[in-house]
Amino acid sequence: MMLGGAGLLLAASPAQAADTSYKTECIPPAISGLPPVQGTTVVQLTAPAEAKVGDTVEVVWKTVQAASRNPDILDLDKDTVKPTGTVKVGGAATGTLRMEGPRQNPPIPKNSAMVLPDMKGTLKLEKAGEITLTPDAYDINVSKPISTDTKCSPKETVGTGATIKVTDGGGGTAAGGTTSGSTGGSTTAGGTTSGSTTAGSTTAGGTTAGGTTSGSTTGSTAAGGTTSGSGGSGGQTDFPGKEVSVHFTCTSPGPPDIASKVTINAKKSGGSYALTVKTAKGVMDSPAALPAGALKPSMDIVVGGADKGSVKVTGPANAAPLEQGKPVDLADMTGTYKPGASGKSTLGPGTLTIDVTLGSSKINIPCKVKGSVTPSLELDTTAQQGGASGSTTSGSSGSTAGGTDSGGGLAATGAEDHGTLRALGLVAGTAILLGGAVFTFTPWRRLRGTR
Repeated sequence: MMLGGAGLLLAASPAQAADTSYKTECIPPAISGLPPVQGTTVVQLTAPAEAKVGDTVEVVWKTVQAASRNPDILDLDKDTVKPTGTVKVGGAATGTLRMEGPRQNPPIPKNSAMVLPDMKGTLKLEKAGEITLTPDAYDINVSKPISTDTKCSPKETVGTGATIKVTDGGGGTAAGGTTSGSTGGSTTAGGTTSGSTTAGSTTAGGTTAGGTTSGSTTGSTAAGGTTSGSGGSGGQTDFPGKEVSVHFTCTSPGPPDIASKVTINAKKSGGSYALTVKTAKGVMDSPAALPAGALKPSMDIVVGGADKGSVKVTGPANAAPLEQGKPVDLADMTGTYKPGASGKSTLGPGTLTIDVTLGSSKINIPCKVKGSVTPSLELDTTAQQGGASGSTTSGSSGSTAGGTDSGGGLAATGAEDHGTLRALGLVAGTAILLGGAVFTFTPWRRLRGTR
């Protein structure tokens, strides 16, 4: 028995179809942060009841019910879902038949049944006898907003879905199947069935879960460094900072400890300073394929010494798509510091925030500094009108990035977003890796207190 790609497809006798149900565990994409789903899969296999040795027959897998639903995260667009799967071949022949469906589906709303197109595969019959066909594991791939895979496998012995009686027609001998694993995947299965097309043969099925590479931009390099930079007076305009080591702690369920390097440089312009903040290259690995413009960093720069407050700096989004598992260099972050006091003022790294946009959904990931940090830069400042002195440093929590409050006593900021960062709607299903650690966020669950 071989997986057929060529030859005449035959249905030598009327096709047979019966429902087969089995307990199934589906593993959602890693970036979703969702636990495995336990459910029931119902499959209808269609194959000829009888055929002859040498015939190539078509097997059709119709998913009457997938083991889980599209979760309450994102609506899935039309024609974004593609299933692949395997059928176990037994009896007079043994092997694995690769099944594949087209990327074809109606729009699938959140928290509704997953509608999967029919999968097909072709089987060449090489030995007389009774051949059994049993549905097995299947994967679901969703292509947008990022490519993700859900993998579903049986958790009990599955009953035979179809049987083909193969008579001797002068064909070859030898049993034995051929194989082809499956892949593909998406975001959680669920629901009933839908359209068909395309034959399956020895091709690989689904696609892979979004991976993606760096793409963001500059970042500082170097290691180590501590202590302050030089102050400024007279004609000096450029003030380079020292690279300092920083440990960040992210909100639960993030990792407890993330290490990075930060450098704060300043350029004097009148009585204010244009800040450029760099992080070490490869500060994070991308957990999934992210399109260009999906990831944007920002940071609260803590002002100390003679002046007090916080300055918000932001960086541009990644210019190129990011590849899964590849290091990401955060873009340089910029903002404007307007002193609120005269004297020696220090600038040091504060809360780092990563904003990720996936389609129409956004997540906001704040990571606060753990312990004390040596300032990266020290400046001889002169108080400016509109600057702030004696204010407290703003912290970042929840879904805001902390930033500055130029009207409320904190050091003024001239970052790209003018120092304002709206609380963003969060979407479950995003993981960010920083410093080799992974934090997986399931904000919908926290926000709604359900599921």
